[in-house]
Amino acid sequence: MISIIILTHNSENFIKPCLDSAFGQKHQDFEVIVVDNGSKDGTIEIIKNDYPSVILIENNENLGASKARNQGIDIAKYEWILTLDNDVVLEKGFLSRIQGLIKSLPKDIGIVQPKILYPDKKKIYSCGLYLSWMRRFYDIGKGKKDVGQYSKAKEIFGACSAAALYRRDMFDDIREDTGYFDERFFFLVEDVDLAWRAQKKVWKAQLRPELICYHSGDSSLTDIKMRQYLCFKNRYLMIEKNEGWKNYTLRIFPLLFYDFPRRVYFFISNPYFRRGINLKTGS
Repeated sequence: MISIIILTHNSENFIKPCLDSAFGQKHQDFEVIVVDNGSKDGTIEIIKNDYPSVILIENNENLGASKARNQGIDIAKYEWILTLDNDVVLEKGFLSRIQGLIKSLPKDIGIVQPKILYPDKKKIYSCGLYLSWMRRFYDIGKGKKDVGQYSKAKEIFGACSAAALYRRDMFDDIREDTGYFDERFFFLVEDVDLAWRAQKKVWKAQLRPELICYHSGDSSLTDIKMRQYLCFKNRYLMIEKNEGWKNYTLRIFPLLFYDFPRRVYFFISNPYFRRGINLKTGS
């Protein structure tokens, strides 16, 4: 059985295709939890009127992706939890394939990454997360044409939480005072941090390309400068937590040739960086 957790924030243009793709599955052993982060459009009305079986959590303001997912995880009933952004559409048979898959997964697999494609069904959005030696993170295959290069299951660093399957036991094992997903991140990089923490606890992540879904990306229309700033700040928080500055600074190359020039560039070009925007409220 599967708990599906979907985040919404002013999502009236996306939530119906997302929910229809879930409830249209032949596999029916699942629950759907929607956590709404203070929508001011018609999102709530659509859910209440058209999807009465949805378990709905209504926040009065935008508490961020990490907090909202944690709220859903706290009330989820089942052993496997599928996190979805509101603009994700599941391929037919997606949940049935999960049901068959989880019966055979080794017990140390805590994270499963579907193949996420753009809505054109031709280009890759993510086949998992990769963390480099310089502690830069990437979505594997992003923007590339899908020609079967990621057609086999393989071990990866972690999963993009826009569409990711997590084992409840892993969540319980890695939970911190700041939540399953660290709520200090607000949004962006929180899934990379979670994957790193899981690895340190010897949990593994796996790409399973037979699970396919489609994702538009950035349905919240977040300002590009804001995204840039949050990625920058959250990356440093992630490094501080999981590696520590002493270990990171032993590698002088990334500091001299990557981090220091980026700091200078963002200070000049990004107004959020200069203002020191508050991560928790996003204000």
